[in-house]
Amino acid sequence: MDVFLPKINSITPAHITITGSKSESNRLLLLQALFPNIIVGNISDSDDSAVMQKALQTNSPVIDVHHAGTAMRFLTAYFAIQEGREVVLTGSQRMKERPIGVLVEALRALGASIVYKENEGYPPLRIKGKKLAGGEVAINANISSQYITALMLIGARLKSGLKIILKGDVTSRPYIEMTFGLLAEAGIKARMTENIIHINPQSAISNLQSQIKIESDWSSASYYYSIIALSQPGAEITISSFAEDSNQGDSALAEIYKQFGVITTFSGETIILTKGNFKPETLNLELNNTPDIAQTIAVTCLGLGIGCTLTGLHTLKIKETDRLAALKTELEKFGADIQVTNDSLMLKPFNWNKKSMAVVSVETYNDHRMAMAFAPLALKTGLIIKDAGVVSKSYPTFWDDMAKPGFIIQKQ
Repeated sequence: MDVFLPKINSITPAHITITGSKSESNRLLLLQALFPNIIVGNISDSDDSAVMQKALQTNSPVIDVHHAGTAMRFLTAYFAIQEGREVVLTGSQRMKERPIGVLVEALRALGASIVYKENEGYPPLRIKGKKLAGGEVAINANISSQYITALMLIGARLKSGLKIILKGDVTSRPYIEMTFGLLAEAGIKARMTENIIHINPQSAISNLQSQIKIESDWSSASYYYSIIALSQPGAEITISSFAEDSNQGDSALAEIYKQFGVITTFSGETIILTKGNFKPETLNLELNNTPDIAQTIAVTCLGLGIGCTLTGLHTLKIKETDRLAALKTELEKFGADIQVTNDSLMLKPFNWNKKSMAVVSVETYNDHRMAMAFAPLALKTGLIIKDAGVVSKSYPTFWDDMAKPGFIIQKQ
């Protein structure tokens, strides 16, 4: 399915409800599988979380996670400690191109039995579950925080617990902090001293007073920040349910989008986004801690006609697609002057008034964030989002919700 978005001139006030964070949901689903008395509320309705739930509940010898990178990393660790069970963990063709060697080597160092079925360092994996003693393991921390989180999530079920020594600078540190926060909510003792993470061994969890309610997904909220940034002064959208003291790294949106004139007001569990004054000609942002919102920010800058330099983006090359290359290709279709390196993006200021813009067709590369990041540009020009159903990976109701503030969604 493709979606045609005709140009609109303004938006109307709307209230959007976003389901639970995919990142929090997948962490808690795995913890719940290890400690069944954990009760979880507001689980994400994303494809990735559905894949995670299915994988944790099935007895099939073959587990296919499709495009779900988080599930691939977390389940590799999970099945490594499922004593007596053997599975093949596989995914889409793109998943088979996404490296997992750093995590596999760390698990092997702990005694796990994992074999690459096709290419060394990449899925699919044959995993023979064993009772692992735990102990100490070192891992490169500058590639993907999900490798570290995968180890943290299983650490308490290892006989001796787990000591993780992080080598190098930690990528996406807020995601590690999110994992610490969720472990604490679940009653699992963990701490970090300098570059060493300690997870205490624990055979069971007791004294849980209530369910753990997952906060709504800040990454999904980013598209409404972009819409407000591109809208008329006074434009307003309310979204829920969010906390001002969120443990999600992408909650940095509230501060980042101040620079685009977007005012965030917290009211209970809702946030009210309004368009205020906006002046910058160029932005310089380091996004090492929030790489998932890089596409949204780049498109916002294009829509506002301002330049930007975004750095700390090295993980984007191993996502659902090479997001840096994809951004360059698709932004250039609008006339952007853009350069990318292995870890950065540089966009020059852009004058929409000098462009006679035909309808642009945006390819999405099996990447949900490409589809959603570009959609707000309907405030500047008509565009077609190819394979628009890809949004179901993280936000299945996205197109229905886009219609609420007045976007015209024509499915083709």
